[in-house]
Amino acid sequence: MTELAEVDLMHDALTALRRDIHAHPETAFDEHRTAGIVAEKLRSFGFDVTTGIGQTGVVGSLKSGSSKRAFAFRADMDALFIEEANDFDYKSTNHGKMHACGHDGHTTMLLGAAEYLAQAKPFDGTLHLIFQPAEETVSGVPAMADDGLYEKFPVEAVYGMHNMPGWDVGTFAVRKGALFGSLDVFEMKVRGTRAHPALQHLSADTLLVTNQIIGAWQGIKARSVDPAVPAVVGVTQMQAGDPYNEPEAVHISPDLVYVRGDVICFGASERDKIERELRTIAESLCSAHGLTCEFTYNRYSPEMVNTPEETDIAVSVAKSIVGDGNVVDDCAPVLAAEDFAYLLDQWGGCYILIGNGKGEQNRGGCMVHNPGYDFNDDVIPLGVKYWVKLAETLMPK
Repeated sequence: MTELAEVDLMHDALTALRRDIHAHPETAFDEHRTAGIVAEKLRSFGFDVTTGIGQTGVVGSLKSGSSKRAFAFRADMDALFIEEANDFDYKSTNHGKMHACGHDGHTTMLLGAAEYLAQAKPFDGTLHLIFQPAEETVSGVPAMADDGLYEKFPVEAVYGMHNMPGWDVGTFAVRKGALFGSLDVFEMKVRGTRAHPALQHLSADTLLVTNQIIGAWQGIKARSVDPAVPAVVGVTQMQAGDPYNEPEAVHISPDLVYVRGDVICFGASERDKIERELRTIAESLCSAHGLTCEFTYNRYSPEMVNTPEETDIAVSVAKSIVGDGNVVDDCAPVLAAEDFAYLLDQWGGCYILIGNGKGEQNRGGCMVHNPGYDFNDDVIPLGVKYWVKLAETLMPK
């Protein structure tokens, strides 16, 4: 285990900070309170602070010594539109919103590292700490880029971290190359004519055809995509009719069905193939039944690719903290997506996963994007030490 006993002494204060952020979750581009806390603390530590980059993004810059080397560390700040199911005393106070992905912990760990690094200055160079909005909508990095992130804060490489429930506290995992997949979002509107269910033979059934389309989509991965390529087609939203504003419409088949979902994939050629298949299936089945189809497909983040040299550095730092046997340096690709991918495309770097625990609900074992999830506070000192050691390793005095 690494030294840095001072970090352990910060644990209680950082836990209180993390729980305060957890109790006040803010979603994409609405992270005003969180960003204010981040900016205030960074200034108090002695960082030069830039706010309002990407609407609510914050960048703290700290120079130590005379070296011209510069690196960036990033944490995400936003929460999700989920009603929290936990009942502890720091549960969400914002109805319909919660930190269900651990960004409260990510922000806290990087702030803890900022405090230590500003006091000790154990590095020679410039460090830019990026506190990013809107990761959950994969739009925060593009917004910060539009406001000049790359030009204002040029660096040699960028590093990120995410917690992983189900993995023991005191473990890390990473891989060179693509760790997360690309992300695309599709939308479909199936349009027909309203009809009485008893007279459905007089007009095509939008619900029946939509269900046929969704069922056929599930065969894309099984029959159209290389089985060796990780990919998922997920239908996540479907709306037909309006049971709240039109309760009497229970006896009327809807004239419009709306479907939304996402595609996560590894490999550009398979990504193209999935888009073609989704569109072809939707339009063909609608046409065959005399319905119209409006299908749109929007590409969001690319694959998140860790560069080799930077990954080796991250692995060595993680091992110095938790020991060789607790770091997996060639983990399986994860079928998730992250707009950190844009930062890696621009600068190169490494995104590492840190174990959040296997325990019962609220102690790290509950998976992210779940109303019972909570970041495990036992992880905080490990994350802080990782960031501190990484700064020392990248820019030794």
